[in-house]
Amino acid sequence: MKGKSLMIQGTGSSVGKSIITAGLLRIFKQDGHDVAPFKSQNMALNSFITKEGKEMGRAQVVQAEAAGKEPSVTMNPILLKPTTDRKAQVILNGQVYKNMSAAEYHEFKPQLAEMVKETFMGLSSKNDIVVIEGAGSPAEINLRENDIVNMGMAQIARSPVILVGDIDKGGVFASLAGTMLLLTEEEKARVKGVIINKFRGDLEILKPGLDMLYDIIKVPVLGVVPYTKLNIEDEDSLAERFQKEKGANISEIDIVIIKVPHMSNFTDFNPLENLQGVKVRYVDTSHEIGQPDLIVLPGTKNTIEDMLYLKKSGMEEVIKNLYKKGVVIFGVCGGYQMLGQNIEDPYKTESELLGICGMSLLNSSTVFGQKKITTQVEGVVSSNTELLHDLDNTKIIGYEIHMGTTEYKEGCIPFIELNKAAGSAAKFVGGVMNREGSVFGTYIHGIFDNMEFTIGFVNNIRKRKGLTKLHYDKSMEFNQYKEMQYDKLAEILRSSLDIEKIYEIINLGTCNK
Repeated sequence: MKGKSLMIQGTGSSVGKSIITAGLLRIFKQDGHDVAPFKSQNMALNSFITKEGKEMGRAQVVQAEAAGKEPSVTMNPILLKPTTDRKAQVILNGQVYKNMSAAEYHEFKPQLAEMVKETFMGLSSKNDIVVIEGAGSPAEINLRENDIVNMGMAQIARSPVILVGDIDKGGVFASLAGTMLLLTEEEKARVKGVIINKFRGDLEILKPGLDMLYDIIKVPVLGVVPYTKLNIEDEDSLAERFQKEKGANISEIDIVIIKVPHMSNFTDFNPLENLQGVKVRYVDTSHEIGQPDLIVLPGTKNTIEDMLYLKKSGMEEVIKNLYKKGVVIFGVCGGYQMLGQNIEDPYKTESELLGICGMSLLNSSTVFGQKKITTQVEGVVSSNTELLHDLDNTKIIGYEIHMGTTEYKEGCIPFIELNKAAGSAAKFVGGVMNREGSVFGTYIHGIFDNMEFTIGFVNNIRKRKGLTKLHYDKSMEFNQYKEMQYDKLAEILRSSLDIEKIYEIINLGTCNK
């Protein structure tokens, strides 16, 4: 059965394409098929580093996990990481190519079509079914020429298409019918079914509309997926993520994550949101910070511009004042760089500014070079201060993605010692803290996925407040939790979609046009 494919497209962004793709992959895997995800072009600031040290979008990592596969850049050969409103870093086959404006990239796209085709065909030859995810909407008629991510990709793969619409936003019938209206006859022929996603309410009331929709678009509705809260990374739901507090209803520990304009890899903080008694808040104004127990500065695609933002918005001053009152500060990647004395960018790698002063909460300095560091790492906690009590030698696994090199000086104490990088033995510092053990900085993305470390760290904050410890056992490991979520997603899709019809669509296959 090798070489079959199915493409999931949407009426727009945030309709749930990535989650539907992940759920179908898990179903096909459960049914004994060898499967893999594919997205030719992903625009996202959330990225992951493979075992080979290549960079890819995290959405395809999630889908690979659902499919039971090791993430590979063959699943996402083009990654665009916005650096400003008009420019993005272009990453091809996991390596930085160059920064381009939107106009430059649009002109460059035709040169990428053959690479996309070869990559897809190689992946397809090794799998029974490849589930392809589109981007945005296929009805962006101004982008039809040279398209390599929606109907252009479906043509490259000769793949049938299922179209997803989001009913929670309202106007789902109009969005589905309008999308079909704007497709060419050849493109319409590829659409074999539609899915209505995020439904709340009485399905019996909706059913007459499904029949009327079929009369208009002549394409069957393959199912109505209920609105369900699952803890699965979903880049289609960014707005939902930041609109509200995340975590426990009864919050004993208040964690604030500073939502800088170029925030990247916010998925680093998913594990914190799952902890008992922990509330996670994403804030982008100084008055929202309040009196938290922990402030986290996240990664960013433009450290200098975001440091400038913190200064101008007054957030830097508030954070420094809270530090003086004993609030714990934790910086990851770009956030780590911002905690230092200064940040220099002599080659203007990320910004037009040559440098900026940091918060001076760590005695460190960062200089940006021209080569990105991308590697998976392993190590252990190497300190046993108050907030790291009983965590000495706790294992840490994660990955690094950064342009800058940070030098720490007197007053900085290593708290993570790395012993493996890119699969080979190594020995270097993976994170530092101040003498008081209240300010921490590291380049390690995914550090909080290490639940023994995370629960231990939060427990030490709880101890400060006179709270009892959270219990830790290995069943709480975040990877196991994610597996349960993928299975739950598959169960929901099986009960709400015509899976037999979807298999029929895949086997009818491949359009020959």
